Amino acid sequence: MTFGQSYLTHMKCLENVGMLRTDPVMFEGHEIVPIQFLKALLPDPASLGPRTVGKTNIGCIFTGVKDGKEKSVYIYNVCDHQECYRELGSQAISYTTGVPAMIGAMLVMNGMWKKPGVFNVEEFDPDPFMEALNEYGLPWVVEENPVLVD
Repeated sequence: MTFGQSYLTHMKCLENVGMLRTDPVMFEGHEIVPIQFLKALLPDPASLGPRTVGKTNIGCIFTGVKDGKEKSVYIYNVCDHQECYRELGSQAISYTTGVPAMIGAMLVMNGMWKKPGVFNVEEFDPDPFMEALNEYGLPWVVEENPVLVD
């Protein structure tokens, strides 16, 4: 995931003033956990769904050698918040987080991603996962030779 500079600046500011701390501090004779206090001040994330506008863009740029030649590929998905909310009552961020996790669990449960030993998901056949993304509403696009980002 990537975040805009405004978001990162706000998070850095909150971190700098101690609001992202997870350990208790004393405030006016009461023990509070700063990040929990901050959470109490912010709107309930569920209330943001109807008014969230924009799109997610989740993807990866892969570079390597294929058939002896350098190759770069960008695989990504774009999901519209308002379309997602209209259809599912969920923000696109929740949907794009939950669906891949559900697919991974499904592939483990149906045995497609089951081998003896311990493996990272990257070591399993990606094709069933990618096919399921299309099936469960997160279609992806492949862009050959994308502009690389530093």
